[in-house]
Amino acid sequence: MAQAQRERAVVIGLEVHVQLETDTKIFCDCSTEPAEEPNTQTCPVCLGLPGALPVLNEAAVEAAVKVGTALDATIPEETRFHRKNYYYPDLPKNFQITQYDEPICQDGRLEFSVEGERRAVGIRRAHLEEDPGSLRHRGGSIDTADYTLVDYNRAGVPLMEVVTEPDFRGPDEVRAFLSKLEEVLEYLGVFDASRDGSLRIDANLSIVETDGDGEIDTAQLDAANRTEVKNISSHKGAQKALAYEAQRQKNAIKRGKEIQQETRHWDESRGITVSMRSKEAEKDYRYFPEADLPPLQVSDWKSRIEIPELPDARRERFRQEYDLSVEAADKLTSTKQVADFYEGVAGEFDPTLAATWVADELLGELNYRDMLITDIEDRLDDVTRLVELVAENQITVKNAREVVLRGMLDEGRDPDAIVDEEGLGKTGGDEVQTAVQQAIEENPDAVADYRAGESGALNFLVGQVMQATGGSADPADVNELLRERL
Repeated sequence: MAQAQRERAVVIGLEVHVQLETDTKIFCDCSTEPAEEPNTQTCPVCLGLPGALPVLNEAAVEAAVKVGTALDATIPEETRFHRKNYYYPDLPKNFQITQYDEPICQDGRLEFSVEGERRAVGIRRAHLEEDPGSLRHRGGSIDTADYTLVDYNRAGVPLMEVVTEPDFRGPDEVRAFLSKLEEVLEYLGVFDASRDGSLRIDANLSIVETDGDGEIDTAQLDAANRTEVKNISSHKGAQKALAYEAQRQKNAIKRGKEIQQETRHWDESRGITVSMRSKEAEKDYRYFPEADLPPLQVSDWKSRIEIPELPDARRERFRQEYDLSVEAADKLTSTKQVADFYEGVAGEFDPTLAATWVADELLGELNYRDMLITDIEDRLDDVTRLVELVAENQITVKNAREVVLRGMLDEGRDPDAIVDEEGLGKTGGDEVQTAVQQAIEENPDAVADYRAGESGALNFLVGQVMQATGGSADPADVNELLRERL
């Protein structure tokens, strides 16, 4: 009898390049702010001119220690920089200053959720390095362009490369991990997702046979050829690129072809990976110590540098302190800015009411307009005033949501001005009662239908009262008054 075909598993490991938020580059005083003109934020150091010497940016080291602490990584007694030698047009020195066998962070881990289950991925290392420049392909993509331009403004921007263990078993896990990593980095204040190219991913993927229990043999994994997929710049892009690459390799194996160990480019516009070159081995980079930078001893920084409350801890505190649901707490801690904004409102009003207005109403309206909470950070007082108007029963929830909040976001007006100009103050009790009586008298058929058990008739009468009061009556009050009168 023929032996049953063994199952195969997708195995993925990541190299995530994170741009650290510093004012200047990692080894010189050039600004890290984006520049409209290419090659204008450069100097002899980041251009690698003869005689120029690097000076390490302390802020980059502090940011790396923060990341290591958040990833529960070891900060060794001594860390040093090396030269990684290779030729590429955007690398002005023909080598990159990076870290090799003594990285600043080692043996960490990061927990995240995927499809409702908690997963933990090992962090093999996280190290500091300089960014190369950037290439601008004209007239096509990397393999079809008419020509390519080089911009060295990025050269020397501080990067932290986070290298995971090959713990991922599918593209969906990769996307969830990247989302969590970015969330942690933003909470630490060392990363700005809005910057172009601030997060770039290289992914190593192989298809490996499993044993009868679905486990992967280490020897099988070490022996398997793998491809490195480069040029991935988003969570969604990583999921799509790896789904394509996994299927490409599976199809090749089914046809009896051997997987080549190579580096492939993710062409996002075409949704495919394209072969770039055979994959380099470690020996090809000829690492040797960077003689112009002394070893660092920063292991004690881990206890001295404070890090803020991280997303998981803040999420749990919100559930406990504010008695929020899991869903509300997740929404309200999605970014540090959202969490800070919510606590600003919750400090003034009932936390549940504040959660409703920030998590549901405000974030919903912002999302509809492709806006972020950072776009209205300076309007916390206006949002707080809107919640106050609702809490004190001065305007109806409907008007607060559909008129005031939208006017605040679309026209930049303050809530009190909108209420005054639109005449949204709640109608007094006598006026509402008059409108209720009028609706009953003018709509005898609806009254008869309601008394015959047709509940929809009541909604019709409520609508008549709301129309008569210009929408300024509270629908709940109107409903109750009509039931009493009928």
